[in-house]
Amino acid sequence: MRIVNVEDVTAKDTPFPGIERKTLAHGDRMSAIQTILPKGTTAALHSHPHEQLSFCLQGRIEVSMHGETGICEAGGSWVVPGDVEHAAHALEDSLILEVFSPVREEFLD
Repeated sequence: MRIVNVEDVTAKDTPFPGIERKTLAHGDRMSAIQTILPKGTTAALHSHPHEQLSFCLQGRIEVSMHGETGICEAGGSWVVPGDVEHAAHALEDSLILEVFSPVREEFLD
């Protein structure tokens, strides 16, 4: 068993300027990532084969998917099916817990 404290994980850059991630834990079929989005940063429209569940821990995020846009605040969550284009824009400094299945191999150290 491995216990990971978020304070012990070094933040890594993402393909989206200003947005950082911390890989918290992973198993054989899923991975958990903390994503840090400072106010004004954007994860531009993209897709990946992984199913993604996102839980907003702090802040407000504008989320776009399937031609729709919604605002998610702290305590809210959303799911992105695999291979579906989606985007996110931080309206405030925001912190998200993201769970991906299968494992996001490219996020492992």
